[in-house]
Amino acid sequence: MKKLLCSAALAVALSGCAAPQQPNADLETLQQAAFQASDGPALTVITVVNNRTGQGGHTALMVSGSERVIFDPAGSFHADVVPEYNDVLYGISPAVFQAYRSAHARTTFHVVTQRIPVSAEQAEVALQLVKSNGRVPGAFCANATSGILQQVPGFEDIDRTFYPVKLFDQIAERPGVKAEKYYEGDDEDLKRGIAASNAALNG
Repeated sequence: MKKLLCSAALAVALSGCAAPQQPNADLETLQQAAFQASDGPALTVITVVNNRTGQGGHTALMVSGSERVIFDPAGSFHADVVPEYNDVLYGISPAVFQAYRSAHARTTFHVVTQRIPVSAEQAEVALQLVKSNGRVPGAFCANATSGILQQVPGFEDIDRTFYPVKLFDQIAERPGVKAEKYYEGDDEDLKRGIAASNAALNG
C-alpha cells in the first residue's frame, strides 16, 4: 500500500511532464532548421517550478554544440516552425528559446535555467546522446535528463532522479553554473501559453 501511495504521489507531482506525442519531422526538415549558437558550447538544464509549492513540474535540457537543440522529454511544447524528432526540438534560435520559456512560465509556474559552459567535446557527446535517446514516457522527464547528463564526461557524479527540483539542486552545486529565473503573469493554462508562443514565432 505504501508503495502504491508513493507511486501515486510521484505521478501527481510529475504530471506536468506528460504530453501527447508530436509527429517526427523528416531529416531534411531537421537539417534546414539547424541553428548554432554564437555564445559557445554549453549545457542548460531547464526546470519548470510551481510558484506555490516549489515542486518541479518539468525538466528539459538545452544542448549548445555544433547545433542547439532542446531535449524536451515527454514535453508539451510545440510550434509550427520548430521541428521535433523523438522529444528533441530543433532550430533553437534565441526567439525559439524565449518562446519555450514563455510557454511554460505563467501565474502558477516559473522557469529556471542553469547554464553550464562545457567543452566542444562534451557538448557533442550530449548532443548525440539526446538525439539517440528516443521518446520518453510521461513523468520520466527528470529521470531521462539526469540519465543523459551522467553519461557526459565530467558529469558522471549526477545521481539519476525522477524529481526536477532534485536534479536542479545537484546542478546548482556545480562550479561555473549561471542560473536565471523567468516569470510571467499570464494565463495559467499551459495550452494557451503554447498557442501564444506559437503565434509570436509565426508573427
